Amino acid sequence: MGADPTLRERAVALLARRDHSRAELARKLARHAESAADVESVLDDLARRELLSDERFAAGRGEALGRRFGAGRVVRELRGKGVAPAALAAVANDLKGSELARAREVWQKRFGVLAGSAAERARQARFLQSRGFPYDVIRRVVRGLEDE
Repeated sequence: MGADPTLRERAVALLARRDHSRAELARKLARHAESAADVESVLDDLARRELLSDERFAAGRGEALGRRFGAGRVVRELRGKGVAPAALAAVANDLKGSELARAREVWQKRFGVLAGSAAERARQARFLQSRGFPYDVIRRVVRGLEDE
């Protein structure tokens, strides 16, 4: 790249570091573009060449976030990155099947033992809730209930 890289060179350099959602990459390129049409043209070309994919970004980021968070939180994070609704639905569907196991793993790392009091159980539940796990899963984890 020369002293003043082209819009396409900037986009490829950003994608070389990590995957980006289309909206996220558009936002980063907008300050270097003369018009929004230039950005859209570059993004369309990158998508056509399969260098830019919301689905791939959502799957990878969803898997990484899913190790620490529930499906609700992962979907909110991805929505904030501008991921398309279809890709959000696919990630949420993938994560829902392992929600209980992931919540138990997160709980185990943080607490490891069942609560001895209602106050401690509530504290554990709030922690899991802040991580985006649904109430039915939280209840089963903090009470130590086995798979039903």
